[in-house]
Amino acid sequence: MVKKQTAGHDRLGEFAPQFADLNDDVLFGEVWSREDELSAHDRSMITIAAIIAMDATEQMDAHLTLGKANGITKEEIAAEITHLAFYVGWPKAWSAFNRAKKVWGDDETAGK
Repeated sequence: MVKKQTAGHDRLGEFAPQFADLNDDVLFGEVWSREDELSAHDRSMITIAAIIAMDATEQMDAHLTLGKANGITKEEIAAEITHLAFYVGWPKAWSAFNRAKKVWGDDETAGK
């Protein structure tokens, strides 16, 4: 069961209520909740790749954290960022690695 997203309303509800509704109810409430089409893990992998490609660093930490909660392992995120480096640019990969290390940094025994 997907957890109800409230970030839009929490952060922008008063300033941009329509955007908050679209974020929480449509993007996360309808699109992200379709786990029969794509698992939350796969959706996170795709979203993280897009965020890295766009260099949308403000959203990166939240989606890396969500990706870890959705089961992305330290090895998977490292492989994804390494693969993306050749397509989106080395500096973007470095930035993504620095942020991913903060999220998965405590997983020293992962994959062993």
